[in-house]
Amino acid sequence: MDIRLHWEEKGEGKPLILLHGNGEDGSYFKHQMEEFSQDYRVIALDTRGHGKSPRGTAPFSLSQFAEDLKEFLDERGIRRGIFLGFSDGGNIALLFALKYPSYVEALIVNGANLDPSGVKRSVQLPIELGYGITGLFAPFSRKAKRNRELLGLMVKEPHIRPEELKKISVPALVIAGTDDMIKEEHTRLIGASLPGGQLKFVKGSHFAARDNSREFNRAVREFLEREVQS
Repeated sequence: MDIRLHWEEKGEGKPLILLHGNGEDGSYFKHQMEEFSQDYRVIALDTRGHGKSPRGTAPFSLSQFAEDLKEFLDERGIRRGIFLGFSDGGNIALLFALKYPSYVEALIVNGANLDPSGVKRSVQLPIELGYGITGLFAPFSRKAKRNRELLGLMVKEPHIRPEELKKISVPALVIAGTDDMIKEEHTRLIGASLPGGQLKFVKGSHFAARDNSREFNRAVREFLEREVQS
């Protein structure tokens, strides 16, 4: 790997890998770190170019982030774990599970989408406009270039076909907010396409894990107690 990813770790037991969303960092999961480190080895990563992880020279794409994740795990001898991904982190988790299924014991995807059309148009349109505007300034501004890369992830990615999810056989919790920026029918499609998929909506927005952590954590814990052997 051309960079060293930053991470925070707490607790002991089975690895629970937390993957944040676009423009976020591992601190987004502070409520999950506190809750689940009582029973798991919780690892919260900063994705390439996010938080304290450097951008590096490799492509800035979800597939590259999945490769970074594998290298990170291999460096630490982690061959199997539970993956909880939020937003783009959920998309990374799906891509990772498709390419490296032996690493995944269980999957929790929160506010994920299979393609850009899964995002409500009222949210996606400003993102597309911002992507276009930053393109005008990116050649002259490092900040604009960074913002364009971040927005580009949401404009151009991901591209996962629902039928591909049939390959993911592990237990999977698909969770979203009742007022999420992801279309409800799209979240339901993800849940229905995963053979081991279970669907849960918790009160709140796209950021329910942060803003309604009690209900979110309860849903995750109930899933883990049902589906993951201690």
